[in-house]
Amino acid sequence: MTVRFLVAAVAALSLLRPAMADTSLLNVSYDVMRDFYKDYNPAFQKAWKAQGGESLTIQQSHGGSSKQAMSVVGGLQADVITMNQPTDIDLLAAKGLVPGNWASRLPDNSVPFTSTTVFLVRKGNPKHIRDWSDLARAGVQVVVPNPKTSGNGRYTYLAAWGYALKSPNGSEARAREFVGKLFRNVPVLDTGGRAATTTFMQRQIGDVLVTFENEAEMISREFGRGQFELVYPSVSVLAENPVAVVDKVVDKKGSRKVAEAYLKWLWSPEGQTIAAQNFLRPRDKAVLQKYSAQFPYVKTFTVNSVFGSWQAAAQKHFADGGVFDQIYTR
Repeated sequence: MTVRFLVAAVAALSLLRPAMADTSLLNVSYDVMRDFYKDYNPAFQKAWKAQGGESLTIQQSHGGSSKQAMSVVGGLQADVITMNQPTDIDLLAAKGLVPGNWASRLPDNSVPFTSTTVFLVRKGNPKHIRDWSDLARAGVQVVVPNPKTSGNGRYTYLAAWGYALKSPNGSEARAREFVGKLFRNVPVLDTGGRAATTTFMQRQIGDVLVTFENEAEMISREFGRGQFELVYPSVSVLAENPVAVVDKVVDKKGSRKVAEAYLKWLWSPEGQTIAAQNFLRPRDKAVLQKYSAQFPYVKTFTVNSVFGSWQAAAQKHFADGGVFDQIYTR
């Protein structure tokens, strides 16, 4: 009788375990967002539980944005994907993992905050780097990740192209020539933004690191502010950071409710404040005003305004055999 009772008890517990287990989410993101989600995730977990939700485990995966998107296409079970360019989520839509109208499901085309591309130079700015034109000068080494695998590198490429196109006597031919010169000054192409930071800060390669504004602040926190200076170019590109629930995964796991709440909370005053504290430019005007001192005015253009659309830019410049492959020489 005792043995039968124990067997029955074990069986009952095994049936209850899935219901009692913590809910888990996997957020697949790009590599310079580690610090933001280190702050955001515990804040959301607390808010979720306070609203009557169950205990929640949040796992993170970081890397070059396009490489991360390909991992999800390849089977990585992401509940949500938080990228820095819409083409990476469009790739998931093309594979049936998210709907084609994913951008319309959240405010601001599913972009909860923005950033822009800036320059980090060595202390004292010994190469006198002030604008994009300086990155194409002879004798200047530029550290930037690979535009084929990294949104950070892709934004740098497009920002440089847009700068040349908008310059006096700018044209497609001049932009191609200018960007070609710039990338001939790149000594190594890392796969992602964080790897490029390591190359610049720890390996001490290069005269200038081109990266996102928020990554520049993270570098200063990690390495100290005395090793480099921050330079804002005369014009830069608006970096938009879209997010999406991965429908095929959440419907399989039954995690849609919490996955949607996780992304929607990015627009909450708390989520927007955490973004601002991590030097991401919030959408909430009140939060942006509160932190305005740390966000200097930057003249920016969008990818759509200069290149027609992200899809057109990606196909022309970054597809195999595209302009980047044609102009880049190791």
